[in-house]
Amino acid sequence: MSLLLCTQIILLAAYVITSAYFLKSYHKIQKALQWWSSRQSTKLFLEAEKIRDGLLQESFIIRRSLDLLTVKHPISSTKETQECLQKIDNFHHSLAKLSDRLFPASLQDSLPLAIECLLETWLISHPCQYFYIDMPGSWRHETAERSMIVLQALEELLIITVPEAVTPKSIYITLKQQENLAQLIVTISYPDVSTLTFYSHLAELDYLCESFRILTAGKCFYNSKNLNAVWYLCW
Repeated sequence: MSLLLCTQIILLAAYVITSAYFLKSYHKIQKALQWWSSRQSTKLFLEAEKIRDGLLQESFIIRRSLDLLTVKHPISSTKETQECLQKIDNFHHSLAKLSDRLFPASLQDSLPLAIECLLETWLISHPCQYFYIDMPGSWRHETAERSMIVLQALEELLIITVPEAVTPKSIYITLKQQENLAQLIVTISYPDVSTLTFYSHLAELDYLCESFRILTAGKCFYNSKNLNAVWYLCW
């Protein structure tokens, strides 16, 4: 056997061993990150449930007690009482918003509904000329952890690609399923080529796609057509 052939065999063996090592290492990292994400989602869920089952219920009882007090003693229903009622209402509303930010109540039952709730809040701070949401009436069962990752990825994608300084011409978001593949497609129409180019090639988007790919074992990629940036989140 020639020296060249021996060298090639040794290099090939080294390549196979190295590839196997890195593949094993990658799967180990992937499992670790998925475990971490699941743990964090569970913690957020439990904190949100504590607020809904505890503080929100208590604030409702206090509000109801004040209502009954003003009915029984209408003369004592002063301006101060009304201000107190208003503060309790504000407090209750803030708690509800906090619990939904931690872990949306709809997330366990319906991913499409959770997406619609997120976009409704997001639109208030990021208005655009045309905004379309196409969500299916029914959806397959998703674990709460997986739905949370998808929801967070969508929110981060919008924050990165549509900052407050940019007003897109239109945003179209659709959720669909083809056999066992779920797809969340975000199409953003920018006003000009330079804006499209800048907000489609930020380093943060590479990090986002890689994180989504690892945590869901899915795919996240992008293509452009005319002035449209089209993002695909598949799992």
